[in-house]
Amino acid sequence: MVPMKHLKSTNKYLPVAIVLIVVVALVVGLVRISHNQKISQTGPIQIAAAENFWGSLASQLGGSKVKVTSIVSDPNADPHEYEVNATDARDFASANYVIMNGAGYDSWATKLLSSNPNSERKVLNVATLLGKKDGDNPHFWYSPSYVNKVVTQIEQNLINIDPADKSYFAQQYKTLNVSLSDYQQRIATIAKQYAGTKVAATEDIFVYLASAAGLNLVSPSSFIEAVAAGNDPPTDSVVQFQQQLQSGQVKVLVYNQQTVTPLTSNMKLIAAQQNIPIVGVTETIQPPDTSFQVWMNAELLDLQNALNAQSLGR
Repeated sequence: MVPMKHLKSTNKYLPVAIVLIVVVALVVGLVRISHNQKISQTGPIQIAAAENFWGSLASQLGGSKVKVTSIVSDPNADPHEYEVNATDARDFASANYVIMNGAGYDSWATKLLSSNPNSERKVLNVATLLGKKDGDNPHFWYSPSYVNKVVTQIEQNLINIDPADKSYFAQQYKTLNVSLSDYQQRIATIAKQYAGTKVAATEDIFVYLASAAGLNLVSPSSFIEAVAAGNDPPTDSVVQFQQQLQSGQVKVLVYNQQTVTPLTSNMKLIAAQQNIPIVGVTETIQPPDTSFQVWMNAELLDLQNALNAQSLGR
């Protein structure tokens, strides 16, 4: 994967107030869909997905019966810091169905919805579905079990919106689950071969996947959580992380390519100096035109190859 150049701001969960004020004004001035006005359902179901990983799954489930617009897909942008525009406001306002991640990851989506409420629009907040809240690790799409729950919920929601096509959505659901099983089986294989292997990560994006794959993620939680929140990690966590990489106990470093800071770049440099394989991951599907499962499988293959190389003493 091509390394990203984007640098984090001080705190990625803080909304960009000025931009949101402008968008709210645009929504009110340009869209003006009232709370009780029925959203048009002529043709395919209009779906607005806050991020392209959920958009890809919704598109595969809905097939020809939906039209999906994924708002965040830029490989050079941090999704936490996304700045909405008038087009995004219109997409949300005119959608029959909105899918957002929640847990503070896309607070801009919450503001777009609240600025233009409509009882006819169905909304799936993934964090709410999973019983999560703001402050919890929001990278739910890296958990295979969470992905399965979301896919099931999206299918149910599509059937509720368009009950006449229930059998079609059921078939799409079956096909997608078969396709998802490939990358999820790779996770199971990694767990079988490398359970307990010590690995590190520059950000908490890898926490769910490390757990699913049975890997021992040893990077200081205070470091990876601070980086995820756009804050400076505690000094002792930086020192501890450096020592872990230099001691030889870490077998692989997972590096978030869309969360680049001087500190994470330094950890990457130390890993390279210690001949520790580095596996790049991203927050959104890359390249954007590929499917969720192909993206996931490619990252997992890189991880598996890195672990294989270490086991062979390379």
